[in-house]
Amino acid sequence: MMGWVIVITLALLLLAAMLLIGRLPRTAWEMTAAALLLGLAGYAWQGNPALRGSPRVAEKAVVPFDEDMAKQRRGLADRYGPAAQWLVMSDGYGRRGQTKEAANVLLSGLKQTPGDANLWLGIGNALVAHGGGMLSPGADYAYRQAARLAPEAPAPRYFYGLALAQAGQLQAARDQWAPLAASAPDDSEIKGQLEANIARIDAMLSGRGPVLQ
Repeated sequence: MMGWVIVITLALLLLAAMLLIGRLPRTAWEMTAAALLLGLAGYAWQGNPALRGSPRVAEKAVVPFDEDMAKQRRGLADRYGPAAQWLVMSDGYGRRGQTKEAANVLLSGLKQTPGDANLWLGIGNALVAHGGGMLSPGADYAYRQAARLAPEAPAPRYFYGLALAQAGQLQAARDQWAPLAASAPDDSEIKGQLEANIARIDAMLSGRGPVLQ
């Protein structure tokens, strides 16, 4: 935990220095933040701050690819826009358990089109998969970027809420899902799923339900 605190503090100090001392123009703020995200993602991939300094031989864990989640993303997000080719390539790596490569493909896409909400959503999902279900600071930032770039789209809020719920942040997940469920068409599948998930969260928050899966 301390490792994350240190690296995030350094990133914020660097950003502050560029803004206050380097007088970075406002038009470059988004690209600068994206560059810092890449640095944080690289830190997450290359090291584990919770490990001691003595060397260890790590076992490679194979993370199963979630076909259902990929299908949901394709149903909620843009399947035919500029991001589609990057998402298809990323899914291919994910199916082979190559979560780092799956995220790297999307980072390459972001370098070309940093304003694409679908790519930000994809990198959020990819970072969560790479972290074994953990909602890292990089993944959290990616979901927020996707929601900012596409405030009316359901996919960023749906998957951000899912990641929050899996991370145990139930109230935050409910806050993402409740407005989305209210605005969804009455006969839509997504509305039923959201209402069921919200009911489970309410039961858990009141101590009456099992842990959300």
